[in-house]
Amino acid sequence: MVLAVTLGGGQDQASDAGRAWGAPPAIERYAPAQTDSDGPSADRSSSAGRPVGKHLHRSRPVRLLIPKISVDAPFVDLAIGRAGRLEPPPAADTNLVGWYAKGASPGEPGTSIIAGHVDTATSAAVFANLRELKKGDRFQVARADGRNASFQVDSVETFDKDTFPSDRVYGDTPRALVRLITCAGDYDRQVKDYTANLVVFAHLV
Repeated sequence: MVLAVTLGGGQDQASDAGRAWGAPPAIERYAPAQTDSDGPSADRSSSAGRPVGKHLHRSRPVRLLIPKISVDAPFVDLAIGRAGRLEPPPAADTNLVGWYAKGASPGEPGTSIIAGHVDTATSAAVFANLRELKKGDRFQVARADGRNASFQVDSVETFDKDTFPSDRVYGDTPRALVRLITCAGDYDRQVKDYTANLVVFAHLV
């Protein structure tokens, strides 16, 4: 399955043939053993079929809150389009983030993918200042179950789109992880796309 999306329009309309997210072999949400608890777990077993570390049960995200960079944005579901690429959030709304709805929900065991535009053809967008996050910074995801999942940044890294480390970014895991992704690097007017991606790696705390 190819996972690619264009997350910035620069000064031109963005092409729908984005290279943005690489091509991981699969993006499936982690499937831990069922438990009777509806609350957070601190199970740190690494045995097969068991989540590792603190986690929440599945619930759709409602709002992304990153106080450091003044992000307070609602979510939209993202799906794989006909071309086999993950469709980007609608560019018409600059204060909107998307999550891959068939993957892990934020706080659930697995790697949850949250994408946002850095800009559009007309203005800066929700992830314009994502690069300002640093290791140790925290952000929250408000969920439909009424819980706030809090995440701590592990690293903020930029990758050239031609050498995007898909396995590292999207690899499945028994931990509750999140990736915040947007475009970065130079804007290539010929292909109407940025040359790199910015990825924020974070874990549930």
